[in-house]
Amino acid sequence: MSRTGVTYRDVKRNHNSSRLYEDPEFPAVDSSINYSGRNSGRFAWKRPKELCQDPKLFVGGASRFDVQGQLGNSWFVAGLAALGQVASLVNRVCPDDQDFDRNYCGAFYFKFWQYGKWVEVVVDDRLPTLDGKLVFAHSSEKNEFWSALLEKAYAKLHGSYEALKGGDTIEAMEDFTGGVCELHKLKDPPENLSVLMLQGNQRASLMACSIDANRATEKEAKLPNGLIMGHAYIITAVKKVTLRLHGSSQRVVLVRILDPVDKSEWSGRWSDRSREWSSVSESERRDMGLTFDADGEFWMEYSDFIREYSRLEMCHLGPGITSSRKEWVTNEIEGSWRRKITAGGSLNFINTFHLNPQIEVRLTEEDDEDEDDPAAKGCTLVIGLMQKNRRKQKEMGIENLTIGFSIYEYKDDRTTLLDKSFFQNNSLKVRSDSFLNTREMTGRFKLPRGRYCIIPSTFEPNKEGEFLIRIFTIKTSSSTTADEQTELVTTELEKPRSDDAVTARLHETFEKIAGADGELDVYELRDVLIAAYKNEFEGSEFSTDTCRAILAAVDVDVSGKLGFDEFKEVWSNLRQWKGVFKKYDQDNSGNFNSYELRRALSKIGFRVSNQLFRTLVLRYSNIEGVITFDDFLACVVKLKHLMECNFQLAMRRGDAYSLDEFLTVGMYS
Repeated sequence: MSRTGVTYRDVKRNHNSSRLYEDPEFPAVDSSINYSGRNSGRFAWKRPKELCQDPKLFVGGASRFDVQGQLGNSWFVAGLAALGQVASLVNRVCPDDQDFDRNYCGAFYFKFWQYGKWVEVVVDDRLPTLDGKLVFAHSSEKNEFWSALLEKAYAKLHGSYEALKGGDTIEAMEDFTGGVCELHKLKDPPENLSVLMLQGNQRASLMACSIDANRATEKEAKLPNGLIMGHAYIITAVKKVTLRLHGSSQRVVLVRILDPVDKSEWSGRWSDRSREWSSVSESERRDMGLTFDADGEFWMEYSDFIREYSRLEMCHLGPGITSSRKEWVTNEIEGSWRRKITAGGSLNFINTFHLNPQIEVRLTEEDDEDEDDPAAKGCTLVIGLMQKNRRKQKEMGIENLTIGFSIYEYKDDRTTLLDKSFFQNNSLKVRSDSFLNTREMTGRFKLPRGRYCIIPSTFEPNKEGEFLIRIFTIKTSSSTTADEQTELVTTELEKPRSDDAVTARLHETFEKIAGADGELDVYELRDVLIAAYKNEFEGSEFSTDTCRAILAAVDVDVSGKLGFDEFKEVWSNLRQWKGVFKKYDQDNSGNFNSYELRRALSKIGFRVSNQLFRTLVLRYSNIEGVITFDDFLACVVKLKHLMECNFQLAMRRGDAYSLDEFLTVGMYS
């Protein structure tokens, strides 16, 4: 959906035949190209019908050879070329129910995958030109415009053409397919990488590669072997072929690669018309679709490929995208890191690490045996942790967070969240290679059947952002966000010392403050608490609201006051809760941070869901994100009171209210 909710159907329905559509959200002005608006009117915006006689969306269908582009944009152009390999993907991104002939109105629409959802983006067909030629992505056919219009829609999605400057082909491939990508650094590739590439080819995975440019001057520099540094290529096929050599045979893996921008080609072994092709039978060459056209596409042997290239990016497609019978099983879970609540940081910050979201994964079926990799047993697991909406915020100076993930194996059948002690006493099973400030961190693992916990995190705590975690497996799997069930459980708290002398002193104090009516009102209760705790909790003023909550929880006769027996019960509870507060205030600050709060609530007997915990922190923490002793008391008293009320209502009605919803509303009432 476009930003104002305008759809292509709306535009078509409201079209005035005397005027072509002009997109008010992404106008034909400089700021749509550069968010800094530096172009000063250099570019002329023209519609395809002003650029050629017979414009078409597609000429002969989309192809990997269609797309051309400019330097600095090769990652996006490579993504388009990869898209052009799979007709079903092209039709999903660029629906074929639109063209320049039938009911043409000057508008086109495209669909992009964005963080778990397909969104529609509508644009007009005014394109930036210079000297009568398209400035950015364009097709090799002069009258074909699907790639240029798709790029405009993608620029609109992210705010401007400038927002597309610099990126990884992974990002484009994901947004065009909804697949999950993994990155392999070829200086130290997995031993079975050729097998993974062959399997990816069978499952119609999109693949891209590049050669790192160590200096700015090396970017787009052409090497003597024909390859270009800092340039995005796509892999269009991976084949294992049989070589006939002196009466014997040998199997070798070949990789077909396309340069969609510069159309340059490799000049080494297996290049066009090289002698190596004579060892491959004519029928096998025909099955490979071998041609020697000067089209920027060439073959390399796998060993040359991993020696010459630096990076391999693989995009695995979800089910239902292609006709391949070998499809991935996919699971997606959304989440967020919130300061003082779920942004616990990496394992370097052991006190807060357990606050991060926890994703439970069950691997229930091992992969089939693979003739190319018979030693590999277990369950293949590909994980992609993606942070959301960062490119769109580039113009506001917001950069990617530094992210990564860790995976632990559950040691028992527990259904509660893993706590700090678990991570102190158990080692990692596997983790992402590192923490990086990239849009997505991915990893491929082979694990035994079992139950695992994925911990997605930022490197440092209290860094806020939203994320999507995607889990691809070859066989059956399931995943869910690990959570507590909100409930009140029986716990044994240390009871304060109680004897007749203590009770007598308490009664004497009560009578002195209560006055002639023999009861405490909310203000007198406040005076008692301030006097009792002033030496223990500096700065705790015990607000009137806190005292009202305490009074309401035990005011059985609804008198608005506490008699001695009611006050005695309050005092006993407060002394127990004070002991818990002291125990879990680990830094002796006199306040709680959020992770201290959750542990203290658990000790008292309150198991709270992630949703309710967020509510409690927001409701009872101050501007610095800490919880004072009096706010802690208010929180505990209200939780206890509301849980008891919920139980009574459920008994009365004969069914249970949603406890989380009941408590969330009640905390603000």
